[in-house]
Amino acid sequence: CVVDDLLFSVKISTAAKALGVEVYFERNADEVVPRVREKAPTLVIFDLNSTKLRPMDAIVAMKADAGLRAIPTLGYVSHVQTETINLARQAGVDQVLARSAFVEQLGGILTRA
Repeated sequence: CVVDDLLFSVKISTAAKALGVEVYFERNADEVVPRVREKAPTLVIFDLNSTKLRPMDAIVAMKADAGLRAIPTLGYVSHVQTETINLARQAGVDQVLARSAFVEQLGGILTRA
């Protein structure tokens, strides 16, 4: 998870623990792609509103890397931020959800991943 928002970090951690799913949080923008390469996750979740973690840069880098482009990516953002949604799609994110839909579907997202 490329998430620096404490509220969402807690929601994701709590859901993952309840489901017995392992999650890892990267909070250093320069380490996102190297950590994805190291951990080889089944899904990378991005907080598309994070300015500190530069999610668009990480998505572009992942999708440009032959070894990482097949790893599914999911970003969540406020549904009214259409520009951010469009930028994420242009960057190559596989799925964009509104924050509320992400929270609502979190259990299923983690289970499928």
